[in-house]
Order: sequence, then structure tokens, then C-alpha cells
Amino acid sequence: MKKKIKRIITLVMMLSLFNILGINCYAYSKAGDLSQKDPEGKSQDIVDVISNDPRFKTLTTALKSAGLIDTLKGKGPFTVFAPTDEAFAKLPKGTVENLLKPENKDALTKLLTYHVTPGKLKASEIVELNGKDLKMLNGGKAKIEIKDREGYIDGAKIIVTDIMTKNGIIHVIDTVMME
Repeated sequence: MKKKIKRIITLVMMLSLFNILGINCYAYSKAGDLSQKDPEGKSQDIVDVISNDPRFKTLTTALKSAGLIDTLKGKGPFTVFAPTDEAFAKLPKGTVENLLKPENKDALTKLLTYHVTPGKLKASEIVELNGKDLKMLNGGKAKIEIKDREGYIDGAKIIVTDIMTKNGIIHVIDTVMME
């Protein structure tokens, strides 16, 4: 019985430490089968991971429409703050459909590259950027904030962290960031 109590106390202490550091323990539980098969992200690139995850159908379609597939399959490294389908659904009705039109490719590209920063930033490094601006691929700046031990970028909550790929890292966000 004492061993069981010690194990529970140790587990609680470890989880508390992760929360204090602002590391989202939810990351690996929702990262899908890929992260379990390839936890260091050595076999697939950012596009492979996003396009094989059912949470990112809209993002995958948008990346194709904007012509960004080759960029995100490139050497990198990149850090991608990937909005889910639910995040895209929060946009006003017709916004996604409008952005996907060929005549709006530049606006779509600008929006999507606002979700990417050069380099590979893990959650533990993002925590250290609290209150600072992060330069995004499109030249814009997105503010990093840590509130109540939760990470945010430009107001979007980071809900899953540290999905490793061979050319970068993906963090899942709950809102599409608008510059």
C-alpha cells in the first residue's frame, strides 16, 4: 500500500512540474498514432503529419490552394502553429471558401505563413518567450503569452504541443490567427 501511495505522489508531482513549466501534458495523448510510432519525428515532414491527421483537413486544403506544400516539405526547420478544422469553423461564414478562391491566393498565403516561424521551437522554449513577439514567416509578429499555465500565440490557445517532424515541429492551436 505504501508503494502505491508513493507512486501516486510521484505521478502527481511530475504532472505538477509539467504544469509549472507550462508544458501541455495533453500533447502526446492527442498527437495521434504517428507520434507514438515516431516520437522523434524522423520519418515524416510537416506536410505528411498534417495531411495524415483528421483534425487538419481544412488546413491541408488551404496549404494546397496557397501552393505552400513544397515550402513546408522543405528542409526547414519550421515551427507551425496549426489551426484545427474546429478553429477554421470559428471564422465568419464564407471566410474559408472565399480564401480558397484562386483570386485570393495571396491573402491565403499571407494568412497561412502567419502561422509559421523559422526554426524549431519546443513548448519549453515558447514558455521562455512569454510577453515577446515572435517573427512569423510572412514578416508579421505574433505575441506569445502564458496565462494560467496555458500558452497562447496571438490570442490562439496552444492546445497540443511538440509534435515532432523531420523538418520542424507542430503545435496545435484552437483559433485561426489573423494578422
